[in-house]
Amino acid sequence: MIRLCDCANLAEARLLVGLLARHGIEARLFHENLAGATGEIPFIETWPEIWLLDPADETRARAILRDYETTPADTGQVFCPVCKEANPGNFETCWKCGADLG
Repeated sequence: MIRLCDCANLAEARLLVGLLARHGIEARLFHENLAGATGEIPFIETWPEIWLLDPADETRARAILRDYETTPADTGQVFCPVCKEANPGNFETCWKCGADLG
């Protein structure tokens, strides 16, 4: 396994793990339950971390993250074909049920 990145919050971390999975890259989320310990331990140690199962995926994963970070936010909405929930236009998976929005 190889550490790919830290995330500012759990929601973003889960979004990125899902994005990587849709591209066929297996990743694991660490420190998922540490947010409640912020203050007891240094905050930087509570940030969610994404780790890749296969180090050979690192180059592709970093390119996917770079594209994610540089793509401008879409202010429109898209509705989930499965649960009909409204999602921001730049989401690729439904925030509620995880279905593919593409």
